[in-house]
Amino acid sequence: MGLFQPAPNVDNATDRTRPLADRMRPRTLEEYAGQEHLIGPGKPLRTQIERDDTGSLIFWGPPRTGKTTLAKIIARMTKAEFIEFSAVLAGIKEIKQVMADAERARQYGTRTIVFIDEIHRFNKAQQDAFLPHVEKGNIRLIGATTENPSFEINSALLSRCRVYVLNPLGEDQIVQLLKRALADEERGLGALKVRAADNNLKRIASYTSGDARSAYNVLEVAARLAQQAGAHPLEITDDIVRDALQKRTLLYDKAGEEHYNLISALHKSVRNSDPDAALYWLGRMIEAGEDPLYIARRVVRMAVEDIGLADPNALSLCMAARDAVDFIGMPEGNLALAQAVVYLSVAPKSNALYTAYGDVQQDIEQTAAEPVPLHLRNAPTGLMKGLGYGKNYQYAHDVEGKVANMQCLPETLRDRTYYRPTSEGIEKRIRERMDEIKKLRTPSRGNTSSHSEKES
Repeated sequence: MGLFQPAPNVDNATDRTRPLADRMRPRTLEEYAGQEHLIGPGKPLRTQIERDDTGSLIFWGPPRTGKTTLAKIIARMTKAEFIEFSAVLAGIKEIKQVMADAERARQYGTRTIVFIDEIHRFNKAQQDAFLPHVEKGNIRLIGATTENPSFEINSALLSRCRVYVLNPLGEDQIVQLLKRALADEERGLGALKVRAADNNLKRIASYTSGDARSAYNVLEVAARLAQQAGAHPLEITDDIVRDALQKRTLLYDKAGEEHYNLISALHKSVRNSDPDAALYWLGRMIEAGEDPLYIARRVVRMAVEDIGLADPNALSLCMAARDAVDFIGMPEGNLALAQAVVYLSVAPKSNALYTAYGDVQQDIEQTAAEPVPLHLRNAPTGLMKGLGYGKNYQYAHDVEGKVANMQCLPETLRDRTYYRPTSEGIEKRIRERMDEIKKLRTPSRGNTSSHSEKES
């Protein structure tokens, strides 16, 4: 069989050399767990499947939510040929060959479902190659993606597909799947007569983060360990579950949407002064293997964006945390990051600097690039003095209060205010000082001291 030929419709689920997860793969909608919002009785996708009117589809969801399995069930129920290939391996040449085969099959009355795993990995030209065949009805395209289709799939192709969002399985759903595997004598572990308490099945479900395949794998290892233990009847105990789990399976993709979802959750928890939530999201990222220096960079950003001068020590502490991570590495550096996010969470909050700089950027973009006022320019040569450089510059140290009544902005932006300190933390004192400066910088004071020969 070639790489892109239809997979044979052979049910070898009883082959004991295959992993339990493959043997227990659902064959009907009744066996399929989760996604009740799509395939429950009367729900949109189920209705379309039963009417044989699915058209082309995009399944969007985290890994291991059953996208491939659901596509195979649709092919079986609609009596269509099922061609499966990965966007990682296929190019334009392979796509054209598959499309030509599908077009010939249609002439003989055979419908073809082309399932593309990781469709977001196709470039624009590859995605465009499907368009005419989808439009002609030569194929029904089912694409699976873990990335947001709005950003990763061409609008022309996306407009010809229905997008369905698949959700991770809940713990209760995983537990039910594990119980079914323990009871199924044909495809599962029923012949072993192995027992497992509900609390141990819940531990497996919890530690596999909604990933049914991982849960099946853990259960299969646990059953093997129970056999090796030699107890009768066979039982999956607490110790066996602990040994089988070894390390929790965390849903994470360093380059995908979940990466951005988790850092967003961490940032928003810090901003909302919730140290417990911040620690949790930090732990999720660290334990899933995120680059700790990436986290450190984002934590530094939080310090300047959400705390700013309300607590200037926040930036210093975050830089120290970054240096600690770089110096001692992980896992020891995780506590330095934890210290930083807790400090940021409980620190007074201010985005005054962030807002001020945004206003500055806007003015720079929307106003002319004004020359520096002459009185603010240094005049190291006679020619420059003759041209008025430094004329009427007021040296602040020679003025009462050390504040001269002198405009330092370009004329078109005279008296523009960017930085508006809040009443939080140190910024309260900064605001009081700025009020003092405003009073000192008044025309009534008559600042006339001019020192054009001194630099600012």
